[in-house]
Amino acid sequence: MKQKRIALAVVVAVAAAVSAAQRPTGPARLGKIAFSTNRTGEWRVWAMGEDGSGAKELVPGEKGAADVDPCLSPDGKSVLFTSTRGGKAGVWRMARPGGKPQRICDGDQAEWSPDGLAIALRRAGRIYTRVLASGKETAVTPKDLPLCSGPAWSPDGKRIAFASRQGDRNAIYLVPAAGGPAVKLHDKKGACEPHFSPDGKRIVYETETHVCTIGVDGKGNRMATWFGGLQRYPRFSPDGKRIVFCQAPSPTGPWEIYTIPAAGGTPRRLTEGASDMYPHWR
Repeated sequence: MKQKRIALAVVVAVAAAVSAAQRPTGPARLGKIAFSTNRTGEWRVWAMGEDGSGAKELVPGEKGAADVDPCLSPDGKSVLFTSTRGGKAGVWRMARPGGKPQRICDGDQAEWSPDGLAIALRRAGRIYTRVLASGKETAVTPKDLPLCSGPAWSPDGKRIAFASRQGDRNAIYLVPAAGGPAVKLHDKKGACEPHFSPDGKRIVYETETHVCTIGVDGKGNRMATWFGGLQRYPRFSPDGKRIVFCQAPSPTGPWEIYTIPAAGGTPRRLTEGASDMYPHWR
């Protein structure tokens, strides 16, 4: 399982490789998809309409710092992101539009709870929840599960999905949001980066090569992407009918953002000409 690295030198390279439909026309819905991009030379958080139009910077950057892993709040009024501002990886928050970025805590890969009152995050290989008003934190992953990553809340707020690496095998687990025994959901083909569907019935994940979905009962596993190159960082659309993901010809990029019907179909490219990663669709 790849660990998301937020060091200043995030590696990128040559042209991406899935043949897809041309970008559709239509009105921009700015802010519906947040993502990280290096199109200005340093990693920044941008936002665009769900058709790829109207892309522009969402979080003002800081020279020499990388901003990645954006996550829009349930009400759309704030964005979480991971940043190396100050020389150390941390979870940051900014009210939008026009707010000032503020550091919350050490860690990365933060995700909002469904009610927007708490976050889940990764720190030192474990998953924590943090109540924003009080700063109270709870370690929700067991100590015997190493190298945990990619926390994601279920829509009802009762469970958190995450990935863990044990030896040469990755696995997706579910754990109560309050902490407790973790249940293994799936451990085939490098499964990681899990995210729930809006109805809470399925989870989309990556295999480090392709994107798949699986039922929360561990049944009905199926591929959502099956073409060449690499597909990573998937999430469902707000209505659950589509999946947004990143595509590249190799791990070094360049990464471009696509969408595809959740039931399978033709991918549609939203970005091109730089590396665009970590999309979050709200």
